[in-house]
Amino acid sequence: MTTGIWPRLGVGGVIWRGDAALLLVRRRNMPRAGEWSLPGGRVEPGESLRQALAREVREETGLEIEIGPLIDVVESITRDAAGAIAFHYVLADFTAHWRSGEAVAATDASACRWLAPREAIALVSWPETARIIRQSASRTWNLNL
Repeated sequence: MTTGIWPRLGVGGVIWRGDAALLLVRRRNMPRAGEWSLPGGRVEPGESLRQALAREVREETGLEIEIGPLIDVVESITRDAAGAIAFHYVLADFTAHWRSGEAVAATDASACRWLAPREAIALVSWPETARIIRQSASRTWNLNL
């Protein structure tokens, strides 16, 4: 059974604190509940992608960020046991940089952690998230992960 009108637009951010650390959040809700991921969420009507990312990061972690370039657009499609679409998100992922605040898990995040880039890649389970982190590291810091 389809649980909503799909697809929905979402945003995510590879948030850097210098070249040595990036932020991951543990997702509280479906899809991918319990998994480590990039902070972000749904775009609300009337919001630009960048406005949505800034709001979602603030709500989820308490951080203020500076949003950089678009990394890529990815799709996340989850089907239920009968094969119907349970979730379908189109996600615009951006590079971003920490500007202020202490990372504290709130709203949709059950935890958040600053990690070295290689540690972050090892912790995520969705290959698309690892790919996005690698692209951001390469483009932003010339790091080959």
